[in-house]
Amino acid sequence: MDKNLIIVESPAKSQTIEKYLGENYIVASSKGHIRDLSTKGFGGFGVDIENNFQPVYRNLRDKAPVVKELKKLVKDAQKVYLATDPDREGEAISWHLYEVLDLKDKEYVRIVFNEITKTAILKALENGRKIDTDLVHSQESRRILDRIIGFSLSKLLQKKIGSKSAGRVQSVALKLIVDREKEIQAFVPEEYWEIFLNFLKDKQNIKAKLIADEKGKIRLKNNEETETVLANLTADYIVREILKKNRKKPAKPPFITSTLQQEAASKFNFNSRRTMIVAQKLYEGIELANERIGLITYMRTDSFRLSEQFIGEAKAYISENFGEKYYQGYRKYSSKAKNVQDAHEAIRPTTLKYTPEKVKGHLTNDEYKLYSLIYYRALASLMSGAIVEDLKIKIENNGYVFETEGEKIIFDGYLKVYGKYESDTEKILPEFYEGEIIENPEVTSEQKFTSPPQRYTEAKLIRKMEELGIGRPSTYAITMETLKQRYYVKVERKAFIPTEQGILTSEKLDEFFSSIINVKYTAEMEEILDAISEGDKVWYEELRSFYTNFMPLVEYAEENMEKIYPVYLDEDCPVCGNKLVIRNGRFGRFIACSGFPKCNYIKKEEKEEVVTDVLCPKCGEGYLVERVASRGRSRGKKFFACNRYPECKTTFSELPETQE
Repeated sequence: MDKNLIIVESPAKSQTIEKYLGENYIVASSKGHIRDLSTKGFGGFGVDIENNFQPVYRNLRDKAPVVKELKKLVKDAQKVYLATDPDREGEAISWHLYEVLDLKDKEYVRIVFNEITKTAILKALENGRKIDTDLVHSQESRRILDRIIGFSLSKLLQKKIGSKSAGRVQSVALKLIVDREKEIQAFVPEEYWEIFLNFLKDKQNIKAKLIADEKGKIRLKNNEETETVLANLTADYIVREILKKNRKKPAKPPFITSTLQQEAASKFNFNSRRTMIVAQKLYEGIELANERIGLITYMRTDSFRLSEQFIGEAKAYISENFGEKYYQGYRKYSSKAKNVQDAHEAIRPTTLKYTPEKVKGHLTNDEYKLYSLIYYRALASLMSGAIVEDLKIKIENNGYVFETEGEKIIFDGYLKVYGKYESDTEKILPEFYEGEIIENPEVTSEQKFTSPPQRYTEAKLIRKMEELGIGRPSTYAITMETLKQRYYVKVERKAFIPTEQGILTSEKLDEFFSSIINVKYTAEMEEILDAISEGDKVWYEELRSFYTNFMPLVEYAEENMEKIYPVYLDEDCPVCGNKLVIRNGRFGRFIACSGFPKCNYIKKEEKEEVVTDVLCPKCGEGYLVERVASRGRSRGKKFFACNRYPECKTTFSELPETQE
């Protein structure tokens, strides 16, 4: 009897699913996309503009063996199940498989599941459907949009200013970074002063801040105003008011893609790409002692929903382990983000029986960290809020009011499981009473200046993009990586700083394409794509509307954007005699032959060696010198090495401190 064939994208996923099913099923992998838009035709878009923007596809060359094997399996299969990811891209991959494998005359079923567990797979097999063409058209439209914008702008910028690429989402993200940098550069700091009261109470150091005078809140602008206050203070500091108030601290919602990336960055210093790679492994399946199982649900989502099955399991778990008062149940969480699709659940563990501690031995360190975070966040989201007592002590002196604050946890609630991930810590103050005189206080003053806006970290930029409705959960990590790879930004202390080329790129796009490359237009395009997915808009009509507005902008920029790249030098190539030019590379500017690719000459930059006064701690004879890595993953990065190399091969990523 012929077997049933299930096709997924990932080999790891196929291994997990195959173990749940009997001998009547074969599970195979397409290993991702099997075809893409062609690069032929007008603009290399791979789109028939005149024929309602019909896409022209080509099979990916490296997937030829995969396609050949799948066709063979399809031929012998009784029924074919297309089980790609439960999102628009997954729907499009299923459609491509349907077309390339010629399933028109074959019995096929599209199945979706949000988690890779035996129960979920068996349920999906019972609830198959046909391919949703509206979802496919939405994904196709996104791909065509990105191809037209990306190819057009990238070719233009490469020719005019030497930038590597531009894109619908990428360039708006870059604009956010550049605009923030310009805010920082334009920022004028303002001076202000603060006065503090320092004293010892029950062997505890207490620091109270001046917050008001007889007229109300006080803000000291300069040293003169500060000295006036200090001169008016007497020796008598008296506790005038004690305020106690209980506050409920609610649990945070379960993770969605953006918040998982943000929290992993904050807690573990993971970048978004690293987070998604680890999450993908947890989703596709981990080999445990007796079974292989997907430990978390699908990790590309913008929905806070949790299934009734999980809520019921969590209620029993919380009540049994902590007591019924710790269970609050599901709360509907609102999102600041625009264009939320709410297609499937939040990111959660597939079952609570596999606690992080129980499966730790089967996970890598990264997998354990991320699984623990996801597990306890989902569990905590259904628990009661913590109750915290806020305490304010107001101390008066000659009409001036100082204040110190404390807090203590009255009921830990969700902090029982998620407290280790919360940055807030208790600050328990000693007992005070009204009328109490503060003994032996010390008064200090501090000059401060207002701070400029903070640069975007990867986590903060993702949060901003989500709030503005730019991109989708599946695009955040790719966007971050592209900005770094194109050298439009550099990362210092986790913050994005635009490079000179990044600023130039953003400014030129703003000058010639401000009606397209902006937050409002990009967010509105996401809404249009959503409407296409729901069948409310005709995909090719929306593409035609975009194209009609976009192409005249490209033509105008071709004629009017100043060509400043490459920069020709008054120096000949020693190899072929052509002029040398300044080009932009991954690690900044370099000098090369204008005859490239026929001539590959690159001029070596002669730098004066920077010798430090730090004696090499290993050999004790040489001194550390500053160098720049010229190869490998560290290429372009500064490091320090002993100047006695190769006799001494000591290196440091940072200059070590000298010993006194």
